[in-house]
Amino acid sequence: MKTFISESSENYLETILLLSKKLPVVRAVDIANELDFKKSSVSIAMKNLREKNHIIVSEQGFIFLTESGKEIAEMIYERHLLISSWLEKLGVPPDIAVQDACRIEHVISRESFDAVKKYVNSKN
Repeated sequence: MKTFISESSENYLETILLLSKKLPVVRAVDIANELDFKKSSVSIAMKNLREKNHIIVSEQGFIFLTESGKEIAEMIYERHLLISSWLEKLGVPPDIAVQDACRIEHVISRESFDAVKKYVNSKN
């Protein structure tokens, strides 16, 4: 049975993944700045992700993805990249393709995404 994770949580995990690729360490303030959210909102979200064992927060306040958190973040990011590039190839302007991909990546089923991925990869 699949554990439910909210779109908001998926966005936070994806943001942590992306920030971890460009920063030496990720802190709540980095996430708040990246998403243009209040630090208090990010703190609440980090508490929820920590309770679900998707992240670990060090004593210094550094945020790390757990194996489950990384798995979710990578899945969402893969969806984002594939869907946005596919929409662009279909003629959608890049900014709209990215916005639409940000919404679609959270609601598309694994089966539908796998079918889209197979189709897109067969056309490359």
